[in-house]
Amino acid sequence: MDYVSTRGSAPSLDFAGATLAGLASDGGLYVPRAWPSFTSAEIAAMAGLPYAELAQRIMQPFVGDSLTPEKLLELTTAAYGRFAHKAVTPLEQFDEQHWLLELFHGPTLAFKDVALQLLGLLFEEFLGRGTQNLTIVGATSGDTGSAAIDAVAGRAKVDIFMLHPKGRVSDVQRRQMTTVLAPNVHNIAIEGTFDDAQAMVKRMFNDAAMTSHFNIGAVNSINWARLMAQVVYYFAAGLQLGAPHRPVAFSVPTGNFGDVFAGYVAAKMGLPIAKLIVATNVNDILHRALSTGDYSQGTVTPTAAPSMDIQVSSNFERLLFDVGGRDGLALAAQMHGFEASKAMQLTNAQREGAASLFTSYRADTDDMSQAIRWAWENCAELIDPHTAIGLHAARVADLPRDVPIVTLATAHPAKFPDAVERATGQRPDLPARVGDLFDREERCVDLPGDYDAIAEYVAAHAVPRS
Repeated sequence: MDYVSTRGSAPSLDFAGATLAGLASDGGLYVPRAWPSFTSAEIAAMAGLPYAELAQRIMQPFVGDSLTPEKLLELTTAAYGRFAHKAVTPLEQFDEQHWLLELFHGPTLAFKDVALQLLGLLFEEFLGRGTQNLTIVGATSGDTGSAAIDAVAGRAKVDIFMLHPKGRVSDVQRRQMTTVLAPNVHNIAIEGTFDDAQAMVKRMFNDAAMTSHFNIGAVNSINWARLMAQVVYYFAAGLQLGAPHRPVAFSVPTGNFGDVFAGYVAAKMGLPIAKLIVATNVNDILHRALSTGDYSQGTVTPTAAPSMDIQVSSNFERLLFDVGGRDGLALAAQMHGFEASKAMQLTNAQREGAASLFTSYRADTDDMSQAIRWAWENCAELIDPHTAIGLHAARVADLPRDVPIVTLATAHPAKFPDAVERATGQRPDLPARVGDLFDREERCVDLPGDYDAIAEYVAAHAVPRS
């Protein structure tokens, strides 16, 4: 299996190379040259597998010769052994049609753990084969940062620099990053939005002054290995609800489009998915793009669902590439136009290709609160604001009653206690394993939203190429 860039001019890489590179050298994102697929019989044979074994089975075609099946199973067993629930991503039932896929049983209480616990081990494995250090530079709207830091803290040959928008993540999200005091962890609070932080990270990947001196890598969902790991829980849920003999729909709260794109990959691999419901908050660039073809950047509005307060969805590029005919040079021109003007129209091929599997809905603050309240009053379930946006979209989607709809629960409700308490009167408690979070020392540097200041800080603290 080799990987090509969505923008058509970067060299292809194997799985190990794509994992360590993160962003392609032409500014594109790596995707497999072709989608592997399973037959219905092969999918049916996966029913009942422990999660780590299912993960190995799903991911092996993407890994190719970079890891033996035995080594990959060793890594998945280690990654998912840290989760607080034996099922890793358990399903809960809301009612006769609606289900909740709990993705928050990892060490930082967010779905990002499912991918990043494995990614940290992959970095360690691949870096151990050579002499170079990896300088991870990432941007977070909340959960990616804490999950990535937990995954690589204290690991050899890795330094991580994580940017977050100052004052725009929850107290729990911030502390899960800033209380990790390992010497290879560097937290940076910037003035500005997540989109500003993400733009600076992408710029660094294309800054020859930085890439010539440091091996820059990514943990954001621009890194293919992250998305690959997220494909697994779509299969896990689908198998429990009757796949491959019964199609299942998924409602996914999303800002950067990575989580829901993993569902698209699962469908390409043969999992019978009836519909992927893209749920956005008022920062609704994805809803506008999918419903009208208008992919135009607006102003970010801060909400109680900060991980979705995004107006540039990096992984959407992967979908546009795949449904638009996989013409990398044409997509490069289209994306360069968007980066210059902050607006673009999807082509007919892109709109029609997306519409075959995706639909989308937008939730405002009242919709979100009502969904939190509905889950508590009708099902005795506390859910966080992001999950509530997914649940709202699932409940308004007009799908046949015999199609199960799985809402992805992307974070533990205790990460957003104020919003949950406002809606339900119940204040969720942090699990005991992170209960002392607010007593821990914090370490973070505040920097202006200026690329040169960020690059200077990274250069001063990272390990250069040998």
